[in-house]
Amino acid sequence: METTPIESSIQPLSTQSLFPPTLLYLAFLLAITISTHLIHRDYAEFKSLGPGGTPSTIPGYLRVKFLSLFAIRNPYLPSTTITWPNRPSYLTKLPKREGTRPTVRGIAPHRQSDQKASLEIFQKLRDRIFALAVGHPMKLRHGTSCLEKHGPGLFARNVINRSRHCNGEVCHAHPSDGSIHLTLHPADAAIVLQQAWGERHPLSTGGWLARFVPPGFVMVYAPRNEEEVDVVMGIVKAAVWWVAGTDLEERIPMLVRNVGS
Repeated sequence: METTPIESSIQPLSTQSLFPPTLLYLAFLLAITISTHLIHRDYAEFKSLGPGGTPSTIPGYLRVKFLSLFAIRNPYLPSTTITWPNRPSYLTKLPKREGTRPTVRGIAPHRQSDQKASLEIFQKLRDRIFALAVGHPMKLRHGTSCLEKHGPGLFARNVINRSRHCNGEVCHAHPSDGSIHLTLHPADAAIVLQQAWGERHPLSTGGWLARFVPPGFVMVYAPRNEEEVDVVMGIVKAAVWWVAGTDLEERIPMLVRNVGS
């Protein structure tokens, strides 16, 4: 008597029987709807950061999303790859910033979303930055930021490490929140991070990303009062020393020019 194997009588279920076409269509439609909503919200948040070095357009948004794949994961930790041997740092001490760190969003633009400076405090900060250029016309000048294309910037007339800075830009301030971007000696950047006065820019890793921002690029949080303006200006002077190689207070020798670095 001939028998039929048990397994031969079991027919595999088709994909169509498990997932009817209508269900597949609805799942696809739901996925598209959710994705569109999330992308629209993310794009709206990108535009809400205001003007910056990247245009607030769809191509600009896509560029930033691509660069975000290479962003540092912890902006509060100092760089371990950017070194400058045999060069002293500028900042000898820095008080601890009171309170919590502000919430910072974006890459370009890169902005605070809370703890912003008042208009009065920002104007004091801007005026003091410009006063550095007025007081040292042979060393500094002020103008519109080269990196941001918007907002006030401070520039060195004579630059060391020329390839690492946009037209000698020392710093620029953001009218929308009162924060500052600048470039610091690695040891100075470390103390700014440690004392909670700022954080690294997401793209400040050097290498091929240096075409967008210099290595050691740091956001200094917006000052909340005049006392904090004083502290921030001390950090700005550290940036002047690092970019221009000269100490405005004449405390330490001028850095040796190293144009090729």
